[in-house]
Amino acid sequence: MTKKQIEATCEELVFPIIEEKGFELVDVEYVKEGANYYLRVYADKEGGITIDDCVEISRALNPKLDAYDKEFKDPYILEVSSPGLLRPLKKDKDFARNLGKMVEIKLFKPLEGKKEKEFEAELKSFDEKTILVVLEDDSEELIDRNNLALIRLAFEF
Repeated sequence: MTKKQIEATCEELVFPIIEEKGFELVDVEYVKEGANYYLRVYADKEGGITIDDCVEISRALNPKLDAYDKEFKDPYILEVSSPGLLRPLKKDKDFARNLGKMVEIKLFKPLEGKKEKEFEAELKSFDEKTILVVLEDDSEELIDRNNLALIRLAFEF
């Protein structure tokens, strides 16, 4: 199975578990870090997800994943966690929840006529292919979502 197929399979298996518990599935990722592969499930709920919630999801998901062990080429470590404050915006519901808020943006290539690939802006609107942001100088920029290397809420620490 490819990386995308593994993520999609895990998402299909975990979604009913998370939905039944009233949680939100934020993301699933399958990554290699060093010598290990990690299958990460990010879940959230109103007020934040707890360690006990993560354990509950993991225990329910593990037996379902066991049926696919032979299809996953490499052994992996399953991690179930909160997406954290600095989570990227990936899905439409993430963008909708953060309309009107300041976001940190990192692009693959600079916007036309600009040099910067990293900046903060207010998220004004979005559709399936683009986002519209308001820059510091009150100008608006339409950005292709395929050019987004990263977009997340901007926080000042």
